[in-house]
Amino acid sequence: MTEIDAKIDALVPDWLHLPDIAEMLDVEVTRVRQLVKEGQLIAVRRGENRTLQVPAAFIKDGKVVKGLAGTLTLLKDDGFTDEEMLEWLFTPDPSLPGTPAQALSENRGTEVKRRAQALAV
Repeated sequence: MTEIDAKIDALVPDWLHLPDIAEMLDVEVTRVRQLVKEGQLIAVRRGENRTLQVPAAFIKDGKVVKGLAGTLTLLKDDGFTDEEMLEWLFTPDPSLPGTPAQALSENRGTEVKRRAQALAV
């Protein structure tokens, strides 16, 4: 859980506060915090009040996007910081096409994980 720079903030189109995610997932806020702690979600401090927020693209149809947790684990194992993971997930990749975050939300997680694994080589 860290603060982000303007470059990454500009890459991520929409953000959600933890209570909003808890409502969407139909869980307590403490469970959302646990998901962040476990590395299944990335939360960063942003905005005027420096509140913890998660990219909206990580939640779809009342669930954490399929394949996100595995992708985050791969990137973290490769030594990526939270900021670097967000930058990678939200930077357009012409070979996908779109961003890795978009591909995950479109259930194209295998392609995203393949690219994440290739980063380690």
